[in-house]
Amino acid sequence: MRRIAGELAEYLQAEVKGNLSRPVSGVASPEGAGAEDLIYVDAAKHLERAQASAAECVLLHEGMKLEGKTLLVVANPKLAFAKAAAWLLEPEPIARGVHPTTVIDPSAKLAADVRVGPYAVIEAGAVIGAHTEIGAFCFIGKGASIGESCRLYPRVTLYPETRISSRVTLHSGAVIGGDGFGYVYGEERHWKFPQIGTVEIGDDVEIGSNTTVARGSLGVTRIERGVKLDNLVHVAHNVRIGEHTVIAAQTGISGSCDLGHHVLIGGQAGLGDHCRIEDEAVLGGQTGVLNGKTIRAKEIVWGTPARPLAQFKKQYALFARLPDLAGRVRKLEEVKR
Repeated sequence: MRRIAGELAEYLQAEVKGNLSRPVSGVASPEGAGAEDLIYVDAAKHLERAQASAAECVLLHEGMKLEGKTLLVVANPKLAFAKAAAWLLEPEPIARGVHPTTVIDPSAKLAADVRVGPYAVIEAGAVIGAHTEIGAFCFIGKGASIGESCRLYPRVTLYPETRISSRVTLHSGAVIGGDGFGYVYGEERHWKFPQIGTVEIGDDVEIGSNTTVARGSLGVTRIERGVKLDNLVHVAHNVRIGEHTVIAAQTGISGSCDLGHHVLIGGQAGLGDHCRIEDEAVLGGQTGVLNGKTIRAKEIVWGTPARPLAQFKKQYALFARLPDLAGRVRKLEEVKR
């Protein structure tokens, strides 16, 4: 979408220094930008790159200067850049109309402008809201519901009775509502515990490729508003993930864990069952939280088992010195003998 700098400044509530009529139609890195692309600078060390860029419109902090460019001064250039990108760039459509190869049960209810790609399957009783796009080979199970303006990329699977709210994005290969991993051992075998609950996903959630969210065993697995899950994340049965929590790739969350709002979890973290992660806690990459443990609100932890960051740093430094320390201990033991 083509705009001018003045319109962009009004949208972002930015102060303009330069030509208000400068056209802006895209976003880019400084090196890859054309004249109509918007770029941003959030640190003085990047000013030289921005000055050399072909881009004529730049987002930056108060007090920063560039010659010959239209400047949009904001408190947080990176945030403003993301908001500008969402405003300027219209996403490519996932599907156009309803493809003739789509299989739709007569009892399913689709809003008039729902778009469905080739070979998708929509089972009985499914309900799909306005402006939602469903990609090729998606499967929408019996009684599942999807809200308005959702985007399901190709090969997403929604098991029966899964409930998706509005403006949710599910990337290719995501599987929502499969059985949880629940078994009871007895009589020399494993008996499957019932997996008859549901999954509820709130507004504005984004779930990455090949991520899996299991249905509740008897209750609900709940992902609340604004949560962002990276690729290859596993969410087990009966987990609750609070609003605006962000979880990086290859993290595994065991059954019945409870995560608060605005939690940050790095890649390859592992949470044992029945853990509690309180609001605004931060778990570094590869952190391991043992079964039933609690990470307190706003605490920053790292390592396995998870421990406060300051403690982890001290222990890690000592760990790196172990070969030297072991040699010194051997010499002391030889002297004693």
